Amino acid sequence: MACAVAGAATMLNGRCAAQTYLAADYATNSVYASGWASGQNGGYGFGAWSFNATDASPAGLYQGMSSSSSLGTAWTLLDQASDSGIANVGRSIPGGLQVGQTFQTIIQNPVNNAGMYSYRGFDILFTSGSDNDPAGDNTAALRLTVFDYFNPSMKWAITDADNPGGYKPGLSAITTGASGMILSLTLNSSNTYTLTMTPVSDPNNPYLTYSGTLVGTSLPINYVNFRQWNTASSGLDDTANNFHISSMTLQAPPPGPTLNIQPSGPNVVLSWTTNAANFVLASSPSLTNGSVWNTNLPAPIAVGDQNFVTNPISGPQQFYRLQQSQ
Repeated sequence: MACAVAGAATMLNGRCAAQTYLAADYATNSVYASGWASGQNGGYGFGAWSFNATDASPAGLYQGMSSSSSLGTAWTLLDQASDSGIANVGRSIPGGLQVGQTFQTIIQNPVNNAGMYSYRGFDILFTSGSDNDPAGDNTAALRLTVFDYFNPSMKWAITDADNPGGYKPGLSAITTGASGMILSLTLNSSNTYTLTMTPVSDPNNPYLTYSGTLVGTSLPINYVNFRQWNTASSGLDDTANNFHISSMTLQAPPPGPTLNIQPSGPNVVLSWTTNAANFVLASSPSLTNGSVWNTNLPAPIAVGDQNFVTNPISGPQQFYRLQQSQ
C-alpha cells in the first residue's frame, strides 16, 4: 500500500489499515429481536448458535434474551434448579483461531454461589470440537471456570497445558460479575496464548493478564462453548444468577506502526514511533516479485517518542517500509 510519495522516495506501509473484524455478532442484531434460538446467526464470520447438550432438567427456559444486566440486551443462560440441569450454548469459529488473531466477548457472569459443597458453576471452553461439550466433558484447549465446590469467593480457574489441575489467579467472579467484563483471547503462536479479563467500565486496567500454553490435543481452536449450571434463576431478569453475553468478535492482528515521510530540502525525513522496538526501516528500488529489501540503512536517531532517519531525494527511486526484525 503506497501511503505517501516525496520526490524519488516512496514510503510503503502495508499496515496502514485500521484493525479488521473477521467475525462479529451482537445481541442487539435484529435476528434476536423476537428471541434467541439454536440455529440463529445474526452476525458474520461465526457459525450458527447451538444449544445442543443442554440438560433441561427440570423443564423450563435455559436460553433467552434479556436487558436487565449492565450490558443491556444480551444472550442469557439460566438454570431452573440449583442441583440439576445445564444451559449450554456455543458456536464455531470457521477456519479456527489463527496466530495473531484475538477472540473477544463481553459477558456478565453470575455472582451467587450454590453452596460450599455443591458441584455447580459455569465455564467457557475453547475447543477443537464441532459442538458443545456435554456435562462432565471438559475437553478443551483452554477452559475458564468458576466451580462452587469449596470456593465460596467464586475464584476463576484457568485450565491449560501448564495447569491441567486448574490455576486460580485470585480473581473472583463476584468482582467480574458486578458489571460487564471484556474477555479477550489472543493466539500468540500455534500453541501459546494471552488472556485478558477487563472491566467494561475501565478498559485500560484489566483485572487479569495471563499467558500460557494451550492443550495440544484440543487444537486448533475452532469452537467456543459457554455453559451455566449454577444456581436456580427466577427468570430472565435475574442478573445475579444468570450468565449474560452481549457480543463476540474475531479481530485480525493489530496494525503495525505507521511510517511517516516528509520532504526537507534535498532530503526526505522518515519517522516512526520508538514504541515499535521490533520494527526496522527497510528500502527497495522496486516492488517487483523477488524484490530485495535492504535494512542496512543509517541508524535512526530518537527524538522524544519518535525515530528519525534522513535520506537524500537524489538518486534512484527507493521504496520504504517498516518490517519486523527477525
